[in-house]
Amino acid sequence: MQSETLKNSAAPKKITIMTPAFNEEAGIEDCYLAVKEFFSAELPEYEYEHLFIDNCSQDNTVNILKKIAQQDKRVKIIVNSRNFGPNNSPYHAILESSGDAVIPVLADLQTPVLTIKKFIELWESGYDMVLGIRVKMSEPAWLQIFRNFYYKLMSKLSPIEHYYGFIGFGLFDAKTVKVMRGLINPNPYFRRIISEIGFEKAFVEYEQPLRKHGKSRLSLYDLIDYAILGVVSCSTAPLRAMTIIGFGVSIICFFAGLIYLFLKLLYWDSFRLGSAPLIIGMFFIAAIQIFCLGLIGEYVGLIFDHARNRPLVIEKERINF
Repeated sequence: MQSETLKNSAAPKKITIMTPAFNEEAGIEDCYLAVKEFFSAELPEYEYEHLFIDNCSQDNTVNILKKIAQQDKRVKIIVNSRNFGPNNSPYHAILESSGDAVIPVLADLQTPVLTIKKFIELWESGYDMVLGIRVKMSEPAWLQIFRNFYYKLMSKLSPIEHYYGFIGFGLFDAKTVKVMRGLINPNPYFRRIISEIGFEKAFVEYEQPLRKHGKSRLSLYDLIDYAILGVVSCSTAPLRAMTIIGFGVSIICFFAGLIYLFLKLLYWDSFRLGSAPLIIGMFFIAAIQIFCLGLIGEYVGLIFDHARNRPLVIEKERINF
């Protein structure tokens, strides 16, 4: 009887919903209401907090969040002192979560809130992570081709597994967050970190709904930057490839030089080398050198970020903590 009483009096589990925001004034309140109504209707037995981190929005997003936070103490807000990029800001918020599990939800609700129920069911059955796998979305054909190529490339280059369609939406147990706090990641690549941590994982497929308000804040440069970060964070294979390519090109150049030398010696008067082969060869080798230097620069930049050891973000203010 006593044990049953203790069980019944145990505190309910707490879920942290984390939402990054940048110029989301048109839809940020809809996101808050969607989460609130979902927990009230579907998961009333759980406590929850809704943690918003604003990446220095230039519109009215912060003021809207502050009004919401005045009325609902479950809403917590972190306001960054400047824009620290789409990687650092949400990662910092995950580390600041206090729930038994944390679930990132996008402000534009393209990560469907209803999927959270399935996440929690799998979590309660013993999984430490539940990863949302996006199986359908509306995007240009060229971008889909690029994504497919990128995931195939990463699966070849990286020694750790990459999950096609995983963009960060999922449920992560508090012990996963604890491990993340112990890692030094001044420029975190979240998908790699999740793969490296391991633990028991379950997968839930979902279709990404259309964005209701505005347009995505991620530019083509942001997508390319994140792709390059993924490559240099996950694998040293490009560096090894540079060594192999350099050795291969040197062998080709050596034999090409020998062939030209023999032909010139055999046909001294009739064989004319001309400038075209020299120019083509010079530009070919120069292009390889420039590419290799750029690739080395990406790795040096990553090392530089680690050496500076700066914080993920600098907070301007906190509300309801």
